[in-house]
Amino acid sequence: MSNDLLRFEDEYLARYYSKKPINIVRGYMQYVWDSGNNKYLDMHTGFGVAFLGHRNPRIVNAIKEQLDKIITVPLTFYNDVRAEFIREFMRVVPNSFGKVFLQNSGTEAVEVALKIARKISGKAEFLAFMNSFHGRTMGSLSVTGNEKYRKAFEPLPYKVRFAPFNAVDQVDKLVTEDLAAAIVEPIQGEGGVNPAKPEFLRALRQVTRERNVLLIFDEVQTGFGRTGRVWAFENYGVEPDIFTAGKSIAGGLPIGVTVVRREFGDVFEPGEHGSTFAGNPLVMAAAKAGVEVLLGENVPERVRAVGDRFMRILEDELNGLKAVLRVKGMGLMLGVELRRRADPYIDRLINMGLLTSVAGGTTVRLLPPYCITDEDLEAAVKALKAVFSDSS
Repeated sequence: MSNDLLRFEDEYLARYYSKKPINIVRGYMQYVWDSGNNKYLDMHTGFGVAFLGHRNPRIVNAIKEQLDKIITVPLTFYNDVRAEFIREFMRVVPNSFGKVFLQNSGTEAVEVALKIARKISGKAEFLAFMNSFHGRTMGSLSVTGNEKYRKAFEPLPYKVRFAPFNAVDQVDKLVTEDLAAAIVEPIQGEGGVNPAKPEFLRALRQVTRERNVLLIFDEVQTGFGRTGRVWAFENYGVEPDIFTAGKSIAGGLPIGVTVVRREFGDVFEPGEHGSTFAGNPLVMAAAKAGVEVLLGENVPERVRAVGDRFMRILEDELNGLKAVLRVKGMGLMLGVELRRRADPYIDRLINMGLLTSVAGGTTVRLLPPYCITDEDLEAAVKALKAVFSDSS
């Protein structure tokens, strides 16, 4: 693409992301290439979306086949590929959950979860956690604990109280009977790749159940194998009442899913909720293939093995460096927390052929696809060590 053409994007496309100076034109599995045919190892993956790889062949073939059939069918009508996706998806959902709400993005999935909680409970207030991120639509923003996302849009529509994340000793006083629900990420992603303490989630589950408060887990980034289990909450032995998913499921196409416990049933009456594009056959074909990849290639097991290996190498190679505070995370959702802002390091890593992202201001977030190799790990650690060793 010529520079003249790129200038049209700069001039007319509203900018609400900080652009990086590369034009990505092609991808395959764990790699992408720019317009100059430079190759990059992708540990950004579109904020975690390309977890199953760029252009995963099984997903691409499913999309191609569906293109020759039909592209849009609203939820008003039955559709065979949608039904096939639901059948496959329920294979990876614990038996205690019984209804799936289809949406187009993670923030929409959170919006639906909040609406469900209000409808079931008849209550309006929520408990959320500091440093959390749940999306940028107004309801999801209401429960997002990071002030930099919220400040320009306050007052926000939902009444929310924010509590310290992982503060086990405060759960009992913060979860009160007037709450509709508490919402939490098992691992805070945008907030800095901060895993929940097991005792924190266990306390939340116990107290919410005792006080008739619903518990929502936001698994948009953590879910679908990313942490070494299909759902991050399975690492903790704690089940919520409602959970959300998205990002990784459809191989790069937009999807959001909200899942509720079996006893809640359909929740909404016709007209109380809807979505024009939800359940789109093209997305459903991709998502069905995504489940097939997850199961057929033992993705969670592979992630546990390679994630543990990656974590050990990162700790061994980086923890002694002056710039590095600690390595943290779970599975293939890892972060290197630094003693200063992470942004300058992201640009240097691009120059070394490694794509990453910032989380929480001071953390370099690593969200690679499940298919990375030992050679990829070595290349990534070499690049990370080089830029973190440079104190300039």
